[in-house]
Amino acid sequence: MTARSAVALWAPGLSVAAGLLLLIGVALGALLSIESGSTAVAPLMGLIRDDYVWAVLRFALVQASLSALLSVGLAIPAARALSRRPDLPGRWVIVRLMGLPMVIPVIVGTFGIIAVYGRGGWVNDGLAALGLPFRIDLYGLQGILIAHVFFNLPFATRILLQGWAGIPAESWRLAEQLGLRGVPLFRQVEWPMLRQVLPGLAGLVFLICFTSFAIVLMVGGGPPNATLEVAIYQALRFDFDLVRVSALSLLQVAVCLAVVLALAAISRPMPVDLGLDRPICRHDGGALHSRVIDALAIGFALLILIPPLLALGIDAAGGPWARTLSDPGLWAAVGRSVSVALASGALALALGLGIILTSRAVKIRLRRRGLAEALESMGIVAFVLPPLVLGAGLFVLLRGVADVFAIGLGLVVVVNALMGLPFVIRIVGPAADRALATQGRLADSLGMAGLSRFRLVDWPVLRRPIGLGLALATALSIGDFSVIALFGTQDTQTLPMLLYRLMGAYRLDQAAIVGLVLITLCLTFFLVIERGVGGRRRD
Repeated sequence: MTARSAVALWAPGLSVAAGLLLLIGVALGALLSIESGSTAVAPLMGLIRDDYVWAVLRFALVQASLSALLSVGLAIPAARALSRRPDLPGRWVIVRLMGLPMVIPVIVGTFGIIAVYGRGGWVNDGLAALGLPFRIDLYGLQGILIAHVFFNLPFATRILLQGWAGIPAESWRLAEQLGLRGVPLFRQVEWPMLRQVLPGLAGLVFLICFTSFAIVLMVGGGPPNATLEVAIYQALRFDFDLVRVSALSLLQVAVCLAVVLALAAISRPMPVDLGLDRPICRHDGGALHSRVIDALAIGFALLILIPPLLALGIDAAGGPWARTLSDPGLWAAVGRSVSVALASGALALALGLGIILTSRAVKIRLRRRGLAEALESMGIVAFVLPPLVLGAGLFVLLRGVADVFAIGLGLVVVVNALMGLPFVIRIVGPAADRALATQGRLADSLGMAGLSRFRLVDWPVLRRPIGLGLALATALSIGDFSVIALFGTQDTQTLPMLLYRLMGAYRLDQAAIVGLVLITLCLTFFLVIERGVGGRRRD
């Protein structure tokens, strides 16, 4: 290997990895450098004696465990029902609806949940109309669980559908020849797949719920029901207690790192794909009781998913559209949201491609799979170092040298790009490996290199995954609330922050319209980018 080819191979991935390590290092270093009196690393010492910190940790662990159990547990029958009903009328629509929570902004979905289950929501109004004495109190653990199930049950269903689609067709044919039905079929054919997929899926949902911010902030009901991220936000924005910020942040990183390492040890890679799953050919489920069970499972999943979306549309329909849409503040927030999202999506794609180009060459050309996987693991920085923790570290680092709120949007771009990075790597990486493995030697023998090689060899294979990864990273950034909540001001607010402030001021009619604008913006950018960059589907 010549020096020039070695540089071309290693430079992209190592440059990105070095930048990420530097960013993580300075953020954690800033948190560790906080001193209280003469005691260095005071946050770690104070953590042991702080009952509030341990109370927050206990609640975060409990709610995340329950959320993961409910989300994955309810997703299993829904995914199984969809997998064995390939001819179900409207199945195409149902499966795509299951993908909506992945791109719907959390703050918008939570607004819809409040409209359905809140004190003046549909459910409580219905109970009152029926003369029933009890009411649902959304704010607290129960509200957090409802919101987490709304977002994570569809996600878990889509992942499990991919698992069922991956069961070899020969297994179903053999089961049919042996006459397997019911429990024996489940135990012999389906359970081996679930045993592989469930630990990693449950761990991932646990991690998402453990680091939950917007949901807990909106329906948690106050400090007794705070997660670590909410406690970090409150300690920084309201109390400016940097010692507590540091303690909570380091604890958050420690728990997330432990979960990520456990996931790496027990799970196989899981697909992250918003396309339709491949229907499988199976012959069970014809009995009446099976049809009833499948209908109930799918119906319950839709009952969780659809009402909050309907509530948002209905509330917005009767709102003051002229007054809301004529507000210059709304369109200024739209402009900031779009600018931040496009910048962070492009940055996430650039960082992801840098890692992918090096890791695929190391994996396939040098046959160093372990080194390639170590490089790709840099993409999980958003899970190990959650956005609010990274933001808190950057806040502490920069507060003495710059006006943190003046450069807040730039910091939001960087942190949001890291949030989208895992999705870019997981979506584009396998396609890049396939392109090099199948066409790399032919391209080498023809002397193809640089842009011409990318255009003729890589782009036809990578176009659709790149479009999907960029679309998802951009849509996630448009709807993110956690980081802008830390750095945003009245002059730099984005649409999620504007929506939160309208809800806090009980201007719910305007909030519904802003929420509808936000969700429309997310879906529009997702579809336009996916189609514009990825091209039309031909299958």
